[in-house]
This record gives sequence, C-alpha cells and structure tokens, in this order.
Amino acid sequence: MESLDDVVARERHSQDLAVRAAGEPERTYTYHRFCTTAWKTGNFLRHLGVGDGVAVGVAADPVPQSLLAFFGTALLGGRTRFDPPTEFDGRAVVARSEAVEAYELPAGGQRVGYGDDPADPATRYFEEEVWSENPSFPPVDRDPSTPALEDADRRYSHAELVDAAVEVASEFGLDADDAVAVRASLADPRTVVAGALAPLIAGGSVLFPDEDAQGDVAVAPVGDAADAPESRSISLDDVSL
Repeated sequence: MESLDDVVARERHSQDLAVRAAGEPERTYTYHRFCTTAWKTGNFLRHLGVGDGVAVGVAADPVPQSLLAFFGTALLGGRTRFDPPTEFDGRAVVARSEAVEAYELPAGGQRVGYGDDPADPATRYFEEEVWSENPSFPPVDRDPSTPALEDADRRYSHAELVDAAVEVASEFGLDADDAVAVRASLADPRTVVAGALAPLIAGGSVLFPDEDAQGDVAVAPVGDAADAPESRSISLDDVSL
C-alpha cells in the first residue's frame, strides 16, 4: 500500500469486521460497508468544497464518523486536523451536533454535525448527507507525498502514515484476528497510525471500546499501556512517525 486510498480500495471489500464502536447502540462496519461509506463521505465532502490541499477539522471523538471523515478527506487530497482549535482556518469542521456550533470558520466554511440532528438548519447532518451519497468513487492516481493529516506541529503525508502503520503491524504481529482497542486520543497522529491504520492494513479491526469491551491489543498513551486491560499493548512511544 502506498496511500490511504489503498486502505479503502474496492479490492478490500469483504464481510470481515473492520470497525466496531461498543456501547448502546453498538455500531459495526464490515470492510465492505466501511470502504463504501468512506467513498460516500468523500463524495459528500466534495460538495462542501473539500479538495486538494484543503483542511478539514474533525473532532477526536472515538466514533466511526471520525475515521470516515478522515478517509473521506484523504480521498479528495485534503488533510485532516483532529481536535482542531475553536477558531479553525479550514473548509469544514465535523463534530458532534451539540458541539459543532462552537467552531468559528472563515467565510464559506461548513459545519457538519453527527449523532443527533443538528439544531441549526445551516449545519449539515453527517448521517443523512452521507447516506444519500453515491456509493462509488473514481480511481485516483495519488501522489503518496500528499499531506493527509496534521497537528499543531507538522503535516504527515499518505506515505508517512502508511509506512508507519505497516511498521507497527509488522512489529506487533497484527493480523486479521486482532481487534485493536483505541485507548488514546485520535488528536495524536500516532494513535491514528497504530489504532486505526495498522489494524486496517493488517486486515484486523478497530475497536472504540466502552467500559466493558476489550480488544486483543490496546493502543494506549505513553506510560499507560501497561494498565490497559488487553493482554498486548502498543504505547504511542512505539510508533515511529
């Protein structure tokens, strides 16, 4: 794999579990559904003006919508900032409907709420808009050096993210039987690499756990990995990025 486009490519369609968010209600995505919904998310974000070099802010909530917004943005050549500042100089912000109105955007910026139906009619409703989109996406000839993720310090390209995830998957022996519990914040790019990209590249699954759910492997903040309930742990310090 060379880019994030490859992670959600058509040939990855299967009925194997890709993403699970524990809780009530529990939400699950097979690889087929996750890839297709990532494409639909990209098609929706395109309508909002997201494209090459465009920044999208995404709340670091441990929910499937966060990952779908990340992949949808990457498919368009844009870059994601998880946990963006309240004053965000980007094209759009994707967050829970009750929180998204707090963000200030430049002229033309779009707010997208997920979860409950947004109270403000000017805010786009993620679930409704994505559900109605085209479930296909044109092939993309991606330059792997294209930035796909950023934090307050720097930007990370498709190639850097994929290479780091492949290294994590190899070093920790991740495979299709592993559910990786995300116990660190997506605001840290290393969490995105180890908690989301590495299991997906390995053919395993991403788990957003509740108090009761446990995975086979945990991705935990520095110093907290030993306290995770899973028998195997990946500390963010183990991620070379």
